[in-house]
Amino acid sequence: MKEGRRLGCSTFIQGDLVIDIPEDSQVHKQVVRKRAEVRNIEIDPVVRLHYIEVDEPDMHHPSGDLERVERALKDQWGIDVDRADLPVLQSLQKALRAGEWKVTAAVRNNHKLVYVWPGFKDAAYGCAVDIGSTTMSVHLCDLHNGEVVNSVGAMNPQIRFGEDLMSRVSYVMMNPGGDKEMTKAVRETLGFLLVQAATESGVDPNDILEVVLVGNPIMHHLMLGIDPTELGWAPFALATNQPLRVWASEIGLDGKVNPGSRAYFMPCVAGHVGADAAAVTLAEGPQYRDEITLVVDVGTNAEIVLGNKERLLACSSPTGPALEGAQISSGQRAATGAIERVRIDPETLEPRFKVIGADLWSDEDEFAAATKKVGVTGICGSGIIEVLAEMYLAGLITTDGIIDGSLASRTDRLVAEGRTFSYVLHRGEPEIRVTQADVRAIQLAKAALYAGAQLLVDKLGKPVERVVLAGAFGSHIDAKYAMVLGLIPDCKLDMVASVGNAAGTGARIALLNKKARDEIRATVHRIEKIETAVEEKFQQHFVEAMAFPHKTAPYPNLRAAVTLPEPKVASDGNEGREGGGRRRRRRG
Repeated sequence: MKEGRRLGCSTFIQGDLVIDIPEDSQVHKQVVRKRAEVRNIEIDPVVRLHYIEVDEPDMHHPSGDLERVERALKDQWGIDVDRADLPVLQSLQKALRAGEWKVTAAVRNNHKLVYVWPGFKDAAYGCAVDIGSTTMSVHLCDLHNGEVVNSVGAMNPQIRFGEDLMSRVSYVMMNPGGDKEMTKAVRETLGFLLVQAATESGVDPNDILEVVLVGNPIMHHLMLGIDPTELGWAPFALATNQPLRVWASEIGLDGKVNPGSRAYFMPCVAGHVGADAAAVTLAEGPQYRDEITLVVDVGTNAEIVLGNKERLLACSSPTGPALEGAQISSGQRAATGAIERVRIDPETLEPRFKVIGADLWSDEDEFAAATKKVGVTGICGSGIIEVLAEMYLAGLITTDGIIDGSLASRTDRLVAEGRTFSYVLHRGEPEIRVTQADVRAIQLAKAALYAGAQLLVDKLGKPVERVVLAGAFGSHIDAKYAMVLGLIPDCKLDMVASVGNAAGTGARIALLNKKARDEIRATVHRIEKIETAVEEKFQQHFVEAMAFPHKTAPYPNLRAAVTLPEPKVASDGNEGREGGGRRRRRRG
């Protein structure tokens, strides 16, 4: 067995512990939904290859090998190289002689020599890395044509230290050296992903010449080995919000990429609006559009950008992990067997659903056979959004978010749990229910998201005209259901788009086009950061957004497309049961 692993069947638990199940031992593996989106990108990478023929040394015209390489680059390519990395000097002479004075030089920004290979070489690669609080992804790209050669992903190993970002900051505060533990964990996983991406594609890791990284501020700091404690309290000060360029070896990637490779960290916007938000902005370009665009990178910590070419604002909102299936009674992250799509018949109140790994609905004849191997294991984020929206549309949930027990007379899917009710979505092993606590968890998350967005709308003074849902989770939300629950402000449904892993796309743009780095740096300086923690109206927006879809907002565009149920007060359905009685209506 690998170091640090134990056999569960022969291990005794003697106290509190955290258990990690290696991916290769998991039956239902996490689906890391961070694919590389198709995008037209102008190819102008920061590192390029140049084949040159170098003069041999001559006793009558003494000069160093490096100087003759520089002269060849000047004469044959018009490039003025004025610097060379130490690894270049350490291997230069052997490369020149092995190539019989014909070599390929990797030059950065048209002036810095970063590596030399003997003979002709045309393979040059880079990696765009998205470090999320829950998942991590690496896109291996050909620097010549921009092709995504391979995309790989994994769970962020820091989850063992805390599900959400502030839990991880708390871990650092309470455990001396905790930041170093998390830095080591995330760097090791990134190194593994880089090697995996290269190995699966038949690429020599030595041909990876550039790495671009994006992530939220806490992931940004931990990847750099910076203690994130200051981000745990006001005024949420960043160590730096500037873009950074470091040696890849300085962040633990030595041996995983070329010795001359650099790691470029895109700029953070502010305390809790990170480089991932900058990357999403670069990818979606609200700064170039006329219409007011709301860009939401949905995750454990939602990062929100609003505006157009005239003005941009940004904030973050603590949605928590419920939207990704955590804190839900039958919730799980996206994996084979997880319920991801739900429909409820408004007449019979019977559900049907789809699971990840099978294309059939649960009421189709072949569903049992199709899911025999994967099973029905739980419900993921997009599934919990759809089931709650469908329950609301069918009248099973009131506007205030109470499961209406009086409908138990119409369906045996509603079952009593103490003084509340649950809805049985799947009968079997395991039984999957939607509980009142599940509804509340989603209400809290969606209210935080809406409140952050509405706060920006207030500051801008103009309504939302276009909505972009980004992130692995955002890419799988149905726009209609997102609006039915009130996750986002009202907008025409055909103006709501899911764009997938926009942060990863932004990282690829910065990898493949050096001008984009200057562009996003200038854009980040334009963005006005709104801190939700000190805004008085945030709490008001939050409370009003607890209702489905909202307590006071009329949602005219949604009502034009979807028939919403009339507001009603829930009955607890306890009449006739011993000890029963009407439950006082809870206020959302």
